Formats: sequence, C-alpha cells, structure tokens
Amino acid sequence: MNPGIEIDPRASPNFARARFNVAPGGRLRIGPGAVTEDRPGALAFLVTERGAIEVGAGVWLRTELGPIHLAAYDGGTLAIGPECLLNGCQLSAKRSLALGRRVWVGPGTRVFDSDQHDLDAERLETPAPVAIGDHAWIAADCFVRKGVRIGEHAVVGAHSVVTRDVAPHTLVFGAPAVPRGAVGDRSKAR
Repeated sequence: MNPGIEIDPRASPNFARARFNVAPGGRLRIGPGAVTEDRPGALAFLVTERGAIEVGAGVWLRTELGPIHLAAYDGGTLAIGPECLLNGCQLSAKRSLALGRRVWVGPGTRVFDSDQHDLDAERLETPAPVAIGDHAWIAADCFVRKGVRIGEHAVVGAHSVVTRDVAPHTLVFGAPAVPRGAVGDRSKAR
C-alpha cells in the first residue's frame, strides 16, 4: 500500500473498494469506525503532493445516493470531523476545507475552497478557506463557495448557492442563499 495512506484497522473493510490516487508526499488518513458501502469505485480520493485528507472517527461516506469525490491539492488540507455524514458529494481543498463534528452534506452538493482554475492571465486562482461548524447540515444539490464559514447548527436548504458566511443556528436557502429563519440545537438530530 502507498505509504501516504493510513486506514485505521477499525474502519470498514469496504474502503478497499475505493479509488486511491495519492501522490508521493500526499497524506490520507481514515479514522476508526469510518464506514462506506461496498460499491466499487463509488468513493474516490485524490491527494496531490503536500495535500492531506483526514477522515475522522465514525464518519459515514455514503455512496448509495451517488459517488463521493474527495480531493486535496498541493498544500491543501481537507479535514472531515468525527461522525460526519457525507452523501454522494464532492469536496475539494486547495488551501483549507474543514468540517466540524457531525456535519451532514447532501447528495449532489459541492464544496470548494477555490475557483478550481485561473479565470484568465490577470485573474489567477486564489483559494480561500472554508469552515463548516459542528452539527451543520448542507442539504442536496448545494454549492458552497470559497471563503465561506457556515456556523454551528446552521442549515442550508436544497439547491442553494452559499456565497457568504452563515451565522450559527440560521436557516438559509436560495441562490444566493439568504437567511430565512432560526435553527435550534441539532446535536441530537437524526
């Protein structure tokens, strides 16, 4: 196995069915109790040189609703906190993308900390960190832009485009997403 890949022995054996593209100098760590389905190729990890992906304890990378693509590019860090639930989504870090404890991400959702490429010769790509607080929920088919902070216990409604920070305990939706109401304690939500 690639020396940059560390899978805790208490993680699901189904990770053996994932696609791993980890360059020399890249690092992927999958924590204890992390699980995924037995679906060949439905889970893909891309880690380039000096990139890092950390999958926390008890994370469920659910591929039943679609494939999951997780990427960390040169110098970027993707950190998925403990007990998160990711459903058929795409997360990409060129600088820093951090999910707190028990964050839910819905199918079809994309979270990027960069524009993914230069716009033209004068407007070069400029990554900006993305942080998603504990117990936040980003529903299906959303897009979260670079530089956004989503607060603890916040909820982003389906089909939303998040272009600015979301305060803790706030419901937002729309394109662009705007505040629509308050959200209580999600720590026991199922």
